[in-house]
Amino acid sequence: MNVDRGTAKERSTDAVFERGETYRDEGRIQRIDRFDDLVTARVSGSHLYDVTIDFGGRSIDTRCTCPYSGGGDCKHIVAVLLEIAADTPQDESDQVDDVLRDVSVDELREFVRDAVAEQPGLREQFLARFGVDDNSVEEYREEIAQLFEQHADPVVYEAIDFSRFFAIAEQYRDRERYLAAATVYRAVFEEVDEKYNWIDGAYDHYAQVIQTALDGYADCVLATDPTPSAFDTYAGVLEARTTADPAINNEQFRRALDDLEDRYDQ
Repeated sequence: MNVDRGTAKERSTDAVFERGETYRDEGRIQRIDRFDDLVTARVSGSHLYDVTIDFGGRSIDTRCTCPYSGGGDCKHIVAVLLEIAADTPQDESDQVDDVLRDVSVDELREFVRDAVAEQPGLREQFLARFGVDDNSVEEYREEIAQLFEQHADPVVYEAIDFSRFFAIAEQYRDRERYLAAATVYRAVFEEVDEKYNWIDGAYDHYAQVIQTALDGYADCVLATDPTPSAFDTYAGVLEARTTADPAINNEQFRRALDDLEDRYDQ
């Protein structure tokens, strides 16, 4: 896990780096855990925020549920990076692997059943990976709409965490179920775009959520090697958003449509 003080400094503005350093010094990191190359933490600010740092790719991927929309990482991520640099958390994956080698199938089945019963997000990921029934765009959109309703006070100031939807989409992609994954991505960008007039903060976060969903949707559509007729249907989903209300993100959808058409023609 190659990270040092300079890493945190390079990934943030000077002012944010100083605030992150203060947050770490003040002991605001309430919990930090590591599993393989994934570090998760909870950091206290005006609220409790969840930080996720993934070292498994070619670059460090960071996420935080705070509403920060400036350049680089937020102070909560900086605080966690500094903590990792100073004292790398113990990797718990080996311990889990040791237990898995000894646990019986029946015990594991019972544990999984209890876990998915208590955690709806985990249940969705489990069904996406191993199940056969898929939710519709409307069903996913309803779940996302409920998130907006839960965070509206009366508008949404903070960054809503949509990571569980992206995790579901990734599960489908791992199984090469590209249309099921495209359904999840479509639900995210359509509902977030639809609710954009509810948002009064963390604008960069929501723009990035839409872009991530658009990129995933395009990749999955092209992965199916669609016929011209099928492609027109998938592209029509994006074209419809170029004239939708509110018109805030129309240009972003237009660029995504042009990019999808160019990639298909190639």
